[in-house]
Amino acid sequence: MTKKKSIDVLLHKFVPRHLLLTKEESLELLEKYQIEVTDLPQVFEKDPVAIAIGAKEGDIVRIIRDSYTTVSHMDYYRYVKKEKA
Repeated sequence: MTKKKSIDVLLHKFVPRHLLLTKEESLELLEKYQIEVTDLPQVFEKDPVAIAIGAKEGDIVRIIRDSYTTVSHMDYYRYVKKEKA
């Protein structure tokens, strides 16, 4: 019997930092841009990073990617969605 190796995807050099927004932070973001949660791009609940950070359907994830140009970093937002079976 072979033991499956567990890999922490959050430690990979090509995976930017992912943070779950609190409910308050999510409401502030949606109000700031006057959008609905479904207006954000999606990430599926079964995405390896979503699993690693404990994201559930309806959560908003902030992705912080380092920039090598004129700014220090870029923020991206995604909302978590269940995949259709």
